[in-house]
Amino acid sequence: MINGTKNAFTLAEVLITLGIIGVVAAMTMPTLLNSTQGAQYRTAYKKALSVLSQAVVMNVALDDYDLAQATVTAAADATNGTSASVFNLFNNRMNVAKTCVGAGCSEGWTSSSIAFGSDATSNYTFFFNDGITLTFAKNDANCSETLVTPDGVTKCHGAIDVNGAKNPNRLVTCDDNTTNATNCKVTNPTDVYPVIMYDQSVLPNSQAARAVLFGGK
Repeated sequence: MINGTKNAFTLAEVLITLGIIGVVAAMTMPTLLNSTQGAQYRTAYKKALSVLSQAVVMNVALDDYDLAQATVTAAADATNGTSASVFNLFNNRMNVAKTCVGAGCSEGWTSSSIAFGSDATSNYTFFFNDGITLTFAKNDANCSETLVTPDGVTKCHGAIDVNGAKNPNRLVTCDDNTTNATNCKVTNPTDVYPVIMYDQSVLPNSQAARAVLFGGK
């Protein structure tokens, strides 16, 4: 108090200050939210790769076959619960909430963009209890890195959606909006990741997916 008067902000000054704070928040909040969500996708993707690889290793111990030894390709045989198949390997070793066969399982993204076939009717999709989904081709078998075939390999392909049916259901891409750009950087990861499966490994199958896994964030 000076000379009997009080120092205080006027209403106009308070409103101007609140307006500035609002503008700054409006500019920064979307970036902050995207960054937080991207970090969650990155963590979930790393977890999914680890859990799926562990399932393969567990299956070797319990049923004595890995992805390279999964020989059954016929749909009727692959799902009978006992055949040595990619389907049974994951179905028996993961906590599966629901299984979907054919079109309509991929929740907004298509197999043609995941590089393992253009027809969604040829895919199996597992919905796991932790919210992750795994999609792969019905005829995947003998998923090996070294087995010689006309194309040189029989690695099997699929896709992981780290949050299942929830949006954005968008394939991860590099910042320049491609999937396999040289020196790829992914600032804000999305939720769908192509994978390649062989032997006892489940690994990223695009430069963008590898950038998310090994980005160090």
